[in-house]
Amino acid sequence: MPRGKSEIPTLRLETLQKFVTKFQSPPNLILQNLFSSTPSPSATIKWESQMGSRGMTPFVPPGAPAPQTSPLGVAEHIAEAAFWKEKMYFDEEFLNNIRKEGTENQYMAAAARLAREMANLVNRCNRRREWMFAKMLFSGSFQYKEAKGTMANVNYSLPTGHQVSLATDYKWNAGTSRNVLGDIIDGKKVVNDSCGARVNMAVCNSTVLKYLAQDPDLLTLLSKSNFGAGDLFKGATNNIVGVNPKVIGALLDIDNMVIYDEQYEVRALLTGAVTGGATSVIPVDSPVDFEAGGTLRFWDVSAGTYEDETIASIQRENMTVTVSTAPSVSFKAGEDYVTMTKKFVPDDKFSMVATTVDGQPIAEYKTAPYGLARLFGLSTDRKEKWDPEGIFIRVRDKGLPVLYFRDAIYNLTVA
Repeated sequence: MPRGKSEIPTLRLETLQKFVTKFQSPPNLILQNLFSSTPSPSATIKWESQMGSRGMTPFVPPGAPAPQTSPLGVAEHIAEAAFWKEKMYFDEEFLNNIRKEGTENQYMAAAARLAREMANLVNRCNRRREWMFAKMLFSGSFQYKEAKGTMANVNYSLPTGHQVSLATDYKWNAGTSRNVLGDIIDGKKVVNDSCGARVNMAVCNSTVLKYLAQDPDLLTLLSKSNFGAGDLFKGATNNIVGVNPKVIGALLDIDNMVIYDEQYEVRALLTGAVTGGATSVIPVDSPVDFEAGGTLRFWDVSAGTYEDETIASIQRENMTVTVSTAPSVSFKAGEDYVTMTKKFVPDDKFSMVATTVDGQPIAEYKTAPYGLARLFGLSTDRKEKWDPEGIFIRVRDKGLPVLYFRDAIYNLTVA
């Protein structure tokens, strides 16, 4: 008698949960690991954020009542927790291979495949949480779907004075009057003046790190005669640029200089035909995560080829993505698809953060309850299919990053 699916040890739910635990915190996703996670009693998340600090208790005469004070710059926020999930199907052929008796090698191969696919699902789920933290820190807002498909927008109200875009002459990549050191010192001062906290972390990707490494003023300060043993390129941890960010961080008095190049991919199925040389408004099944300025890659599934065009705008209400130039060849609806790959940290951002203010973390992640079992955080479950035999694996999560100190972040657009 062949064994049923429930009797296959590798497919048991407790085994799948072990896979989830193993891949719960991928080391290459760092933003979500900067802050703690706490449960919210409901899916409606309320929090207060403030600007300013450094308060001091006043003198009063003995026996007098204590003066009343209140937090500075308090703003109230309310948003529904974002919910995301995904499933994967294992067909009868896979199940037959995993339970074929007397073939240990095939069994192990199938188990390894299951582990790989589970890792893929869990990592995709974690990337969504990472995406939310990136949007909170670098953009100050993001959109997501609520009940019945309506779009919600959460805005963290980052102060405009902390979102600085350098003028053309001052751009770090080619500005004739660029002043990298001055810009960073100004940003650190703005944060310190606003909330009384010291910037202890800076985040950028390798593109911006290259601007730093090629800046003449920084190179002069980091030369052997002026700074240490001239070790800008010693002990490099970044393979793309070959620069040791710790040396730059030490010069700038920033404890944690984070160079972050992790990327994510957005994919959507074409819901209408695309005619080569003519169609620039592209109908897709979900345009939510695409962004203007990104590269839209058209994939021809049958031919195994692709074409890249620049995204001009997004029309979420019409479920379309508009490209600057129509692709040169045609693509089929319901078969071909489009993708966009982007970095969590944009190529033009240098962000400075004070991770604590008055000893308190500036942000955290609020998990929210979901499902009949009132689950919190990432979880998996399964559903068996009887004929043809198969099994669905599902990954779910629900929550929202919250920001308590809005003026502890300073974002520079440098290119």
